[in-house]
Formats: sequence, C-alpha cells, structure tokens
Amino acid sequence: MGIPSIDPSDVGATGLAWLLISYGYVLFYASNLISEGSDLLLLIPSLAGLVGSVVLPLLGAVPDGAIMLFSGLGDVEEAQKTLSVGVGALAGSTIMLLTVPWALCVYHGRVDFSGADEMPNYKGNPKLREGGALSTTGVALTPEIHHGAKMMMMTTLPYFLIQVPAFFLAGDRETVSAGEHYWAAAGFIMCMFFFFAYLYTQVKMSNDTAHKLRRMAVIKESLKKGAVSLSGALADQVKHIEKEQFRRSSSVGSVVLNEVSQLSPIHSGNDGLNPSEEVAELLKGILGDAFRGYDQDGNGTLSKKEFSLFLTDFHENITSDHLDTVFSQMDQDGSNTIDYNEFICACYIIISSANGAKEVPPRIPSGSPSAAPMADRIFNDEGGEEEEEEEVPADFRALSPELQQRAIKRRAFTMLFIGTALVLFFSDPMVDVLSEVADRIGIPAFYVSFILAPLASNASEVIASQYYAAKKTRKTITVALTALEGAASMNNTFCLSIFMALIYFRGLAWQYSAETISIILVQFGMGFVALRAKMSTLTAIAVFSVFPLSVLFVALLEYLGMD
Repeated sequence: MGIPSIDPSDVGATGLAWLLISYGYVLFYASNLISEGSDLLLLIPSLAGLVGSVVLPLLGAVPDGAIMLFSGLGDVEEAQKTLSVGVGALAGSTIMLLTVPWALCVYHGRVDFSGADEMPNYKGNPKLREGGALSTTGVALTPEIHHGAKMMMMTTLPYFLIQVPAFFLAGDRETVSAGEHYWAAAGFIMCMFFFFAYLYTQVKMSNDTAHKLRRMAVIKESLKKGAVSLSGALADQVKHIEKEQFRRSSSVGSVVLNEVSQLSPIHSGNDGLNPSEEVAELLKGILGDAFRGYDQDGNGTLSKKEFSLFLTDFHENITSDHLDTVFSQMDQDGSNTIDYNEFICACYIIISSANGAKEVPPRIPSGSPSAAPMADRIFNDEGGEEEEEEEVPADFRALSPELQQRAIKRRAFTMLFIGTALVLFFSDPMVDVLSEVADRIGIPAFYVSFILAPLASNASEVIASQYYAAKKTRKTITVALTALEGAASMNNTFCLSIFMALIYFRGLAWQYSAETISIILVQFGMGFVALRAKMSTLTAIAVFSVFPLSVLFVALLEYLGMD
C-alpha cells in the first residue's frame, strides 16, 4: 500500500466512496499541475520546442502510466488480479480520448459546410448559422491530423504481437506467463522503438503550425491572467527567433555580423524599427486580438491614449518620454494614430528594448474603470462569464524579462515536481480502491477502471482540447485533435511498455484478448475516419456513442468465452 495507507477493505460504503472521490480528485489535481507546469515551460523559448514535442506528451502519460505500473506490483497472485485495473485504465483512457472529447471537439469547433465540395467554411461570417443540419456542419481534418492518425495506427503493432500467444495459450498464470515471456520482451522492445520514433517525429515537427499555435495560446493565457508582463512573455521569444535567424544566415555565409550578443535588440528590420517577418508573425498571432480590442472606436488605428492603455493593462509601464518617442517614430503621417502594422512595430521596439532593462517600474493604475479587465475580455473568446483568476503578485510582473523567465522556470518545475509526486503517491491506493469497488459491486475491476480512471487522469487533456476547438479555426481544431491522437500514441507506446515489462519481469499473464480487440478496433476505426478531408457533426455523434458501445462489446466477447 502506498501513501496514504488507508486499507479500503477496512472502511464501509461511505468511507470507500470518500476514498474514491478523494484519490480521484488528487489525481485530477496532479494531472492539471503537470499540464499547467508543462505549459509554463512553453514560455521559455529555448525549451519550447523540446517541451512541446517531448515533455508534454511524456508527462501527459504519467498519470495513466502510474496507475498501470502500480496495478502490477505487490504479491504476484494479487497483482494478476489488480492488473485488470491497469488494463481498464489503458483501454478506458485510449478509447475515451478518441471518442468523447473528439466528438465534443467537432461539436464545439463545427462550422458550416459550403461550396460545391461541401467543405468547412472557416471564412464565413458567421461561421455557424443557426438551424444548420448535423450533416452540413463539421470540421476540416488537416494533413497534421492525417499524420497523427497514421502514427496512432502504426503504434498498435505491439498489441498484435502480444496477442499471438494470448490467443493460443490457456491455463493458470504461470503457464500462460511462461508462454508469453519472450513475446512480452519483443513487445517491450517494439514499444520502446515506437516511443522514441514518435518523440523523434514530434521534435522534427516542433516548428509546425500546431506546435506554434499551442505556444502562442499559452502566451496569450499568461498575458490574460497577468502572470507576466508583455516584455516578460515575449522578449526572450523575440531574442530566440533573432538568434536562430542569425545562426541560419551565418551557416550559409549570406550575412557577416558581429557576435549575437553585440547585436542591437532592434536590428532585424531594414531601418532598425521593423521586426523580421518571422518575429512579426509571432507578434501578430499573439497581439492581433489586443489591437482590435483596444481600437475602441473601430477605425483601424490606435490613438496614443489607447496605446498607453494597452501597455498599462499588459503591465508594460514605460516612461512618458519613451512612449512619446516610440509613438512618434511610428506615427509617420502625424495623425496622432498608429495602424496595425505600426502597432506591431511599436510593440517590437518596446519588447526588444526591455531585454536590457533591469527592472520595470511599478504598475501605475490608469484610472479607467474598464482598464483592469480589458485584457482579460480581449482574450476571452468565448464571451460569457469571466473566469475568476488567482491574483498574481505585483512584484513578479515588476521583474525584468530575464528574471521573469527565471521565475517561470522555478514555478513550472515546482508544479511538475509536486504533480508527479502526487501521482506516484496516490496511484497505488487508487488502484486498491478501484479493485475494492469492483469486488463490492460484483463486477470485474476492468469495467470500473475503464469508466472511472480516465475521469481523473485525462481531465486536463479533455479540457484543453475543448478550449482549442471552440476557437473555430482550421489551426485550432488541428491542435485539439492531434493532441488526442498523440495521447493515444503515448498509451500505445509508453503505457503499453509498462505492461510488457510487468509480464516479462514479474511473470504476469496477458489474458485480455477482448479488451485488446476493442482497443485496436476503436483506434483503427478512428484512424480511418481521421484520414478523411472533413468530419460532420452527425459523424461526431456516432463517434461519441463508440465509448459506451466499446464497453458492451468487451462484455459480449467475454460472454462468448474470450478472455
């Protein structure tokens, strides 16, 4: 028994329910800590590519992996019984992610179909008309989603491998385990091969649209919460891009420059004021909504007062003289306003110059009653009631960009450490509780774990996917659905490798043919559906129904005599 050491068999029905809810909430909280800590690391440009491609998928699989690991520890005979909890968590997590949140993503991200080919129209206004039929609304399935589907189906091969002996072996645990011993070793090696192959492809794709969009979404959310200042969020991002541009240009001998450390922070543009195309794309992706939000009269320009309000709300308090200088540099026609491109250039100058600043002056309230919540409303795309956020200490935002980045690292690693520790401490007792619940209600532990375990371990992935899908763009639906495919691939590699190791090293038996067939059928079914050009809302409803139907399918196969 792990920590805390409360034996679920010693408590009554009420106590067991309390343990189930308590441990479930702790694992839910821990998975959120891991997810939020990983997202914070995306604010560190030097780590963003590695975090987005390797750390996020790996740590996202930790809660499921821990449940699976602890389900196979302890006394061997008892572990063979509780292994059903781990298999239920694996099957429930994989099938749930590919059905329920997938269908909800399509529902929340749906737009009208239009044109002769009836494809999703992301440029429509409105994007979704009231009263549209379920068959004439839906989402686009992009090449990135197609790639994720192919990778997901490919990584199911270890299931086929372990099922070869499982179909033909019968008898007690020792007999079956002996026959599966070397097959499990081969399965473990195959899982590890696909695991590293998956991570390698993710690293290679770390600069694709989906990864970039996720990083920008994290930066937006941090700015919305006031966790960092404008320069704190973006100064190192800009500096990192410019260093990479310098490195690329130097490697081909196209530009001869001094050392990067001697570069002026605003050296990329032709006149020293304009950002490079790549930097401008980053700033526009993050600050485009802000420009439209602070353009209070809707004329496509910002006055100096509106620009000052923007800087104040984003905790970028510069001196009046500096503001006047930057604004006059951008206001070429003397109209006392700046347009969108000039706004981006002005932000670039301020962000870049902050790289050399030691400390930002304390925030001075603007005096406008609407100033404080303005930034939050701009990034709150869903409208509706504003989310109540924890107040961020003002001295954190007052730090220089460099010190803010250090503080972000400390907070991120602290969250990751605490989240991982909670998962390791509470997964073992959660396995015992799920097994005890199954015993008391008289059904196999697989079904209890199949339903309940994903609610705790995968909640953060479900919530994040809905957040992106609700934006109703081709890019955001790509982020949402590829994340779900990636989670399934991690279950097929990282999590399944744990089972292979338990079978090989502990002498446990893989006697889950019905469950394996269900997992494989759902993944191949969803994989082929995801290879289409679009998915309608009607198809999404059918996808949603697959989750409960898969439970009934497993029960049917077991009723027919399959293990």
